Amino acid sequence: MERRTIGAASLEVGAVGLGCMPMSWAYSGSRQRGEESLRAVHRALDLGSTLLDTADMYGPFTNELLVGRVLKERRAEAFVSTKVGLLVGEQHIVANGRPGYVRRACDASLRRLQTDVIDLYQLHRADPEVPVEETWGAMADLVRAGKVRALGLCAVGARAGRRAGARLHDGTIRQLERVQQVFPVSAVEAELSVWSPDALDALLPWCTARGVGFLAAMPLGNGYLTGTLTPGEGFEPDDLRARHPRFTAEMMASNQPIVAGLRRVAARHGDGVTPAHVAIAWVLAQGSHVVPVPGTKQERWVTQNASADTLHLTEADLTELATLPTAQGSWD
Repeated sequence: MERRTIGAASLEVGAVGLGCMPMSWAYSGSRQRGEESLRAVHRALDLGSTLLDTADMYGPFTNELLVGRVLKERRAEAFVSTKVGLLVGEQHIVANGRPGYVRRACDASLRRLQTDVIDLYQLHRADPEVPVEETWGAMADLVRAGKVRALGLCAVGARAGRRAGARLHDGTIRQLERVQQVFPVSAVEAELSVWSPDALDALLPWCTARGVGFLAAMPLGNGYLTGTLTPGEGFEPDDLRARHPRFTAEMMASNQPIVAGLRRVAARHGDGVTPAHVAIAWVLAQGSHVVPVPGTKQERWVTQNASADTLHLTEADLTELATLPTAQGSWD
């Protein structure tokens, strides 16, 4: 697999990463099987998808434990990204950016991951009650202590409550400008896909101008862009898509022209090329510092996603994809 270098620390990873969240959180709980997920992580490393993206809140904690079982055997082959800053309760999620908590959370993640160092430690969300500089300073201390190699920031994704006329990622950029004064940002993680291209407006250019890596979360649109979801089929109650406005039967049907466009481009590239290949290849085409991180818990989808780095879209393909209809439905 192609290798990509991200951030001022020159972190090298496979061009397509692996989002581990679906293995233990947020998607179809009845289909989460530990041994199958372990095979998926091993397969990713076999194929060169070295970036394994997890977080302490996924599970909570069980996702890091699962990844740790693989790292115990294959630590030298993997690039580990995990996150701090969110606590999961019974019915809510709250931010905690207190420096003492950050230090304790890092030590706990290291134990669960069965490693001595985290390659990329990301702030999942800033705590509104703690200046982000204080949280980031505590994270920087972890780098100096040798527990972490580099720091990253996850984008604030809320569309609700924005200032009038503000772009989606303006709040994230303000945070980035502040923490950059404390310690270098090596990577930013944010949603980027054919049907959610908001990061192209300002966030990705900000990263490009500063040599900051960009981890593209949800490049397959939570599975929609694979073309394998049937409108009206429904989701399990614990599946995040059961509550998302874009995944109502009506909105899924309305957005079928986007999937149809991906299918047309895929057909031009021959048998075996899928809408998922095209969706990931589109993300890869947005810059050499961009690394798509599709999430899955199945070995077969890991294999398909990893092979997208061999699909080179033409200018005509990119032009057609740029003119696809805007996705219908809120993403709040």
